[in-house]
Amino acid sequence: MGELMNDLVTYVRLRMAAAARTDRGASAVEYGLLVALIAIAIIVAVSLLGTNLSGIFDSTATSLGNATP
Repeated sequence: MGELMNDLVTYVRLRMAAAARTDRGASAVEYGLLVALIAIAIIVAVSLLGTNLSGIFDSTATSLGNATP
């Protein structure tokens, strides 16, 4: 009975070690996808807001340039 229990503990330990390795690989892929999606969101936001912000800054600069002291 003791040898069977030892074999069972060894089996569970090996399976948990194997699961930890595959979980790390899956986590790396998930983090990579998350980083890619965040990068895409930032690129889209900057490209959409960049044009609008440029127009706002241009109109503000024009207004300040036209102001009489």
